[in-house]
Amino acid sequence: MSVQPVARLAVPAGMGQPLGCDAVAMPAEFGPRLLDRLPRVGCVYEDGPRWWWIVPADSDVALEWPPAAFYSPGALVPDTVREPVLVHQPEGPVPYTPPIPLYLALCRMSGAVPGWAGPVRA
Repeated sequence: MSVQPVARLAVPAGMGQPLGCDAVAMPAEFGPRLLDRLPRVGCVYEDGPRWWWIVPADSDVALEWPPAAFYSPGALVPDTVREPVLVHQPEGPVPYTPPIPLYLALCRMSGAVPGWAGPVRA
C-alpha cells in the first residue's frame, strides 16, 4: 500500500466557502454514528481509515479537539492511502458541519471530556 502526498479535500462544484475551509478527521468507526447524531451535516469524505468533516476555517480556535480527532487547516489530507471519497453532501449551498455539535458528539463518542468542562485554569 503506497502513501500519497498531501491532498486538499475538494468541495463540490457550486458550493460556496464564505468562511474558509478546514477539516476534522476521525476514525472511520465513528463516521456513520456521527451522521445520525448531528442536527446538520456538511460535506463528509472518507479515505478508508478516517472520515473527514468540512468545518469553517479556524474552528480550532479555543477548542482542543479530542485525541481521536485530527484538525487540518485548509482541509489538507496528509498520508492518504487512497483518494478521499465524498460520502455525504448537504442540500444547502455551503459545505460546513457546525463545529460545536461535531466537537461535542466526538467527545462523547470517544470518551473525551470537553476542554471547558475541566478545572478552571488561571
